[in-house]
Amino acid sequence: MGQLTDLLNLAHDRAAQLKLPYEGALTPAEAHAVLQLAPGSRIVDVRTRAELDWVGRIPGAIEIEWNSWPGSQPNQHFLAQLKQQADPEALLMFICRSGARSHAAASAAAAAGHTASYNVLEGFEGDKDVNGHRGKIGGWRHAGLPWAQS
Repeated sequence: MGQLTDLLNLAHDRAAQLKLPYEGALTPAEAHAVLQLAPGSRIVDVRTRAELDWVGRIPGAIEIEWNSWPGSQPNQHFLAQLKQQADPEALLMFICRSGARSHAAASAAAAAGHTASYNVLEGFEGDKDVNGHRGKIGGWRHAGLPWAQS
């Protein structure tokens, strides 16, 4: 089998083991590899505008807030905005700060008919370290993957 097939099978197996309601779960490095190998695949960054502006962006990502800033209110238009910006047949990989909001977004997208929905484990910033800081344990940025300061 090819590298893309292997990555997607691994992600699917993780989702099955964890009983996730979407197609699969990928590490940041795996998600980046899928972007390179699967034409038309997209990262959907569901962090707030403030996070994107203050922490950094993934070049080429679709940016749709799961929760709005300020106030962390749910984005009632998330699925409509996703429908406007993403091909319903595209392989979509959802990412947030640490993987929780992207899990919810991937779940909602899958329930709405985006069958090729994946969550990016660890998120953009990863888990907190012993001092409560992010960016040192896991995550897109820590893996050295492409990102840009706003």
